[in-house]
Amino acid sequence: MRAISKKIILTGSFCVGKTSLISRFVYQRFPFSYQTTLGVRIDKKATIIGETKINMIIWDIGGEQSQSRVPESYYLGSSGVIYVFDISRPSSFINMETDVTYIRKKLPKVPIILVANKTDLLDESTLNEVKNILPIEADFYTSAKENTNVEDVFIRLANDIINNVY
Repeated sequence: MRAISKKIILTGSFCVGKTSLISRFVYQRFPFSYQTTLGVRIDKKATIIGETKINMIIWDIGGEQSQSRVPESYYLGSSGVIYVFDISRPSSFINMETDVTYIRKKLPKVPIILVANKTDLLDESTLNEVKNILPIEADFYTSAKENTNVEDVFIRLANDIINNVY
């Protein structure tokens, strides 16, 4: 079995649940108190994908109103991006198109997964209404609190990285 290490960054606006998604994936727990990430916080988790052990070095980047405000050094060496927004708070996805375009310029050959988090805060009818106004369709709809689709996000990104799906 081959082993590889890859840097993954989670980015997006303030208070969208990036830290909660990481906590749920890496430690199988949900932090019920809000934790502001200043700068960057790094966690690690190994996962087996087929014949490959991928050591994910997960960078939790502090939320910014615009991705252009994230220090460029945070992007260096990234193999994958998870862009997170709060599905219950339109202000967190209003700049999504601009942000994703910016990230694609910085990391043109890197897979980007778009994650609509906090689905537990909306009923099904409201969730469907919000899906219709998204500037870009999300790849996953998650709830870190209820552990909905959290592992699927990271496994999909690991697969995309291993299989060079950009």
